[in-house]
Amino acid sequence: MRFIDQIPLPLLIIMTILMLGAPFVPEPHLIEKLRMFGEGTLSKPIDIFDVFWHLLPATLLAIKLKRKSHNVRE
Repeated sequence: MRFIDQIPLPLLIIMTILMLGAPFVPEPHLIEKLRMFGEGTLSKPIDIFDVFWHLLPATLLAIKLKRKSHNVRE
């Protein structure tokens, strides 16, 4: 997990914002995939991979912030 510590926090925040909103027009992929999930049509492997791909920076950011807060307490 040391590689996560080496990623600059501002870069990770920018990556997260861009990936959560991409593409911005006509609507973000995550909104589309959440709608598909609600309708029960999120079944293609490429769509499921797309959800994970767009959530990857947010997951890394959450892990980095958790590790950072844990290190501060020690």
